[in-house]
Amino acid sequence: MFPGDTTPERGEMQTTAFKDAVAREAALADHHHIVPESVNIEGFPDAGLDIVPPDEVRGREHFVPVTRFALMERLTAPSAWPNDSATAARRFFAYLDYWRHQRYGARLLDLEQTYEPFSPDSDLLLTRSFTDEELDAMQQRMVEGMKKILTQANYSAIDPKSVQEILTKDSHYGLDLHVDFSLFEEVLIYYRGASTRKDQKRMLRKFLRKEEFDVPIFQRLFLLFKMKPLQERVREIMESEKVSRKEAERMAKKQRAHLPAAVVPGNIYMKLFKNIPRSDIEMVFPNTEVKYRMMDKIMLSGGGIAGLGGPIVGAVTKFGALANPFVAVPIVIGLGGAVFRGAMNFVNKRNKYMVVMAQNLYFHSLADNRGVMIKLIDRAAEEDVKEEMLLYSVLAKEQANRRDLKAIDVAIEQYLKSTFGLDIDFDLDDALQRLIADGIVTEDANGDLHTLLPREAAQHIDDMWDRLLDELPDIDPHEGVEMDIDRLRAENGLAAREAAEA
Repeated sequence: MFPGDTTPERGEMQTTAFKDAVAREAALADHHHIVPESVNIEGFPDAGLDIVPPDEVRGREHFVPVTRFALMERLTAPSAWPNDSATAARRFFAYLDYWRHQRYGARLLDLEQTYEPFSPDSDLLLTRSFTDEELDAMQQRMVEGMKKILTQANYSAIDPKSVQEILTKDSHYGLDLHVDFSLFEEVLIYYRGASTRKDQKRMLRKFLRKEEFDVPIFQRLFLLFKMKPLQERVREIMESEKVSRKEAERMAKKQRAHLPAAVVPGNIYMKLFKNIPRSDIEMVFPNTEVKYRMMDKIMLSGGGIAGLGGPIVGAVTKFGALANPFVAVPIVIGLGGAVFRGAMNFVNKRNKYMVVMAQNLYFHSLADNRGVMIKLIDRAAEEDVKEEMLLYSVLAKEQANRRDLKAIDVAIEQYLKSTFGLDIDFDLDDALQRLIADGIVTEDANGDLHTLLPREAAQHIDDMWDRLLDELPDIDPHEGVEMDIDRLRAENGLAAREAAEA
């Protein structure tokens, strides 16, 4: 079924072994037995690998960390296909790649249109006006659209309320960070590639020599957020704290003091980062507050007390002379200077932490806002293509039934492990649905799956491409109305600029 396994002499043996393996799987399922220790399918690479127990499967990701080009090269090896059909298979996979990216390109166009009223980076004139209800509907459609794209790109969601995963104290960069999630109207946090990387630090117990250690990281981290309007937050504080509006406004403004001035409540912000230490995930938020660690407080307070000791002792010894203003003034200045130095130590320490955070974010950042959409759309298309190529490489060579899918899923995972050393949870159901939706695979009433051969499949994609523009729906602006020239000039500040220039 996979490269190196299909030869004319072994074809009959493969089919028999595949059916025997499927029968074993079906029997186990029918009798509600536990998952077998291994699935030995003749013709599948590394047959006999252990199946990961269900409790451990939850920790595996769907992401296939191999390029589609490397996968295509191996899946279309001449020995992998009978009757010299490897070339046709390669052409079909190339057609499938273009087709999938085109379909995602259409989704990108729709998302871009929906995102335009919320984009903080747009340099285009706003020509349409929207009601509050329309903006709410567009916001919901935008957020749901990004969730679907992230899922297709094999990202996993993190619940912002999960304190155990996010609001950690064990910071890799030595920062104690805090994020107030009550300020956000929308928050999405997704990751992909939960792994580790090597780092070094000096250890006191080893006489300050460097020691290597593993840092848990997210290879990719996505963040979407939209701030609550100030008045909405004020109402929430009034209800929860039972205070007056004036006091609630004071508290709300204090909470927003850590927000950059450029963050506008009406905008939706998206960020994509790479290799973020899991313990420092808080630093990607706009309202991150850097706090002093307990050790910092002890050291800074101790230094401040020591700095004040000299002036205080001097003041006590000269207490009798304080009546003389010429003696008192230098003493007061000395005390004030010591207090000022202690306060500046705290400020300098905080500024140092802010520099550390800014420097690390600079090197972790991948894309912002619209750039994030483009990057994720491309990744989602690539993930779909890789999954479809793997599944098609099995279905096009063996007659299969829906009840065989579990054995096929295990075989594909074993192939990825033996070929690339990858232990992933292959998303077979999603790939099968797409192949069926595009007509590459059909299912009859008995659950038998019928798959087009490579040449037929390539021609089928070609035919769909020819019909694409003919079947293109009319452009629907969804919401809003075009503004007249007077309102357009007012909304974009054109009239004010012209009056200023005059």
